[in-house]
Amino acid sequence: MTEKQYEKATFAGGCFWCMVKPFDEQPGIKEVVSGYTGGHVKNPTYQQVCSETTGHYEAVQITYDPEVFPYETLLELYWQQIDPTDEGGQFYDRGQSYQTAIFYHNEKQKQSAEQSKQKLEETGPFRKPIVTKILPASDFYPAEDYHQHYYKKNPERYDAYQTGSGRKAFINNHWGEK
Repeated sequence: MTEKQYEKATFAGGCFWCMVKPFDEQPGIKEVVSGYTGGHVKNPTYQQVCSETTGHYEAVQITYDPEVFPYETLLELYWQQIDPTDEGGQFYDRGQSYQTAIFYHNEKQKQSAEQSKQKLEETGPFRKPIVTKILPASDFYPAEDYHQHYYKKNPERYDAYQTGSGRKAFINNHWGEK
């Protein structure tokens, strides 16, 4: 019997609290970790990343089975969680650490991400240009424990944040009620 071949996908979509649940609930997803990537400081803390001095993005790193949940399907789900036209952050979270980006782990992921972005630009529900960056994956640092699976640990606060930030209404308006 051969061991399952899992792959990694890394997405920045604003507050990482809101990026875990949509992926965590899918078949073939082994793990979703909130963390920081793309910066120049080793093992940054939440406070350092929020200071906008480390160059990191808040992101999620997903370990998945590509035979059950292909990367292209991950990309489709990713686009439906963000405002890909907002270059200043996401919803009421502003700054570089809250910008959107797809971090590819290999050339195939890069090509899939570029094709997916182009398709969204041509057929998606947005009038403004898609500004989400496609960048090579770099070191990923898991966030502090209290950030992991926040939607499970603090469901009321999570729901209030999703609603209060405008993310939930935006998703429903552009992609329909989930």
